[in-house]
Amino acid sequence: MNRQTTLQLPQTAQQGLNANQLKLIAVVAMVIDHCTIVFVPDDFWAVWILRMIGRMTAPIMCYFVAQGYYHTRSLPRYMGRLPLVGLAAHIPHNLCFGYSLWRFWQATDVMFALLFGLVALAVWKGERFALWQKALAVCGCCMLAYSSDWNYIAVLWVLGMGVFYQDKQGQLRAFLLVAAVYLLQPFIYGTTLHYASRFGVFFAFLLLWHYNGQHGSKSRLVQWGFYWFYPLHLLLLWWLGSVL
Repeated sequence: MNRQTTLQLPQTAQQGLNANQLKLIAVVAMVIDHCTIVFVPDDFWAVWILRMIGRMTAPIMCYFVAQGYYHTRSLPRYMGRLPLVGLAAHIPHNLCFGYSLWRFWQATDVMFALLFGLVALAVWKGERFALWQKALAVCGCCMLAYSSDWNYIAVLWVLGMGVFYQDKQGQLRAFLLVAAVYLLQPFIYGTTLHYASRFGVFFAFLLLWHYNGQHGSKSRLVQWGFYWFYPLHLLLLWWLGSVL
């Protein structure tokens, strides 16, 4: 499929949310979530509410990575940006959340999960690959993303939302299937800390359902601002957490 396929806009295009607005919501939710982790004690009564707000970020990010597959002018360059930001964010991420700096295989930031989701989508859409090769590649991407924030959940969301591009019903089914796996994770891994916060992912899809297909204002500053805000805010939070 041609990645430049034109998006079919809903009749309420002017009434919905554009891409920049949705990304800004995701950024605000992310900051709330990360501030909660760094500054708010786990036994504070409203922690689960604050973490629930933060759960909106990942599905929105995954959605726009999948959209980016169809709209980018250069897929290799697009794939190159994600690990570049991921490498820049690795040390701030692990410092901020108390992980080892050198053990990538134990913990790293979400950009690598988004990268492997994009790779999985590109392979799945590739016409020269057999079905078994595509399935093997998706499994490999899920395994490689395991140590990343949002791990294989992000990979599967990018894949599902990309495979069902322009099909909201299909995207909804893919989203719900992966969300069900996400809700089961704490029971598989043996922890249910702030479990109720996980249901915040459903608020994200309600927002995405009202995406009007418009990008919003375009500029290099806005484009790169969304990328580089991620490592910079983590570095700031780590510094503030150390000082305070």
